[in-house]
Amino acid sequence: MEPMNRTAPLRPRMPHDASGIGLQAIVRNSVLLTITLAMLALSPLCRAQNQEPSMASAIEVVRADMGADRAKIITAAMNFSDKDAAAFWPIYRKYEYERSTVDDRRVAVIKEYAEKYSTLTDADAKSMAERMFDCDFRLAVLKKKYFKKFNTVLPAFTVTKFFQLEHRVDLVMDVRVESSFPPLTRPQDAEQAK
Repeated sequence: MEPMNRTAPLRPRMPHDASGIGLQAIVRNSVLLTITLAMLALSPLCRAQNQEPSMASAIEVVRADMGADRAKIITAAMNFSDKDAAAFWPIYRKYEYERSTVDDRRVAVIKEYAEKYSTLTDADAKSMAERMFDCDFRLAVLKKKYFKKFNTVLPAFTVTKFFQLEHRVDLVMDVRVESSFPPLTRPQDAEQAK
């Protein structure tokens, strides 16, 4: 029986080949994306130091910031080849244009909620909920439509990766908007609890 070599490495070393370089790129892009999303999530807190922006202005700031940063995030995270970028961006611009109309409807409901929340009736709440469900439905239909369009010029893996990234960016944006919402209780409910 051979004696145990106590100086042997605990894990095998990876050779420096193409797969190692690819793994490094994936890790680098993941770290870059995480840092970018964290910065985007925290930026409104830094801007709003001693001022209370209105709901409408808060939403518009979030939309403007995310719109400008979305392309940067996509570029960094997707790491497209020149060929894939040439195929992706024209379709993406059309997608973003159509998506903005759905987002405009959603923003209108959010603004209405912010204006009426202290006097919100059940009928108002029901109407707003139905309009938000309609926006969610329209967005899902739009994403499905554009998944097919992107998939005609790009591999399914690349398109799926893009929509996964898109979902994560949407979550960050939703958190930023939701954090500026009025409380979910009616003022009269809070007074009764005292």
